[in-house]
Amino acid sequence: MFHWEFLLSILAVIVLSGGLLYTLRVAKRQRYQGEYDVEISDKIQEHPITKNPVFLAYIIGLGLALAYMVYVALSGKY
Repeated sequence: MFHWEFLLSILAVIVLSGGLLYTLRVAKRQRYQGEYDVEISDKIQEHPITKNPVFLAYIIGLGLALAYMVYVALSGKY
């Protein structure tokens, strides 16, 4: 059973990392186009990654998946 949990945890980290990298690439491409629907505040323009909820969701999800993997590895469940 542990092998399936470990493999699914690795798969989750790969999917989260790939999604984060893809989202970063799309955001950089959009920033260079210079087209926005609405005016963006100066604070968000200074820190576009930390003020964006999509990036925060990816980072928090990746952190939780890694924390769970470390917890399972150190708890000795296997």
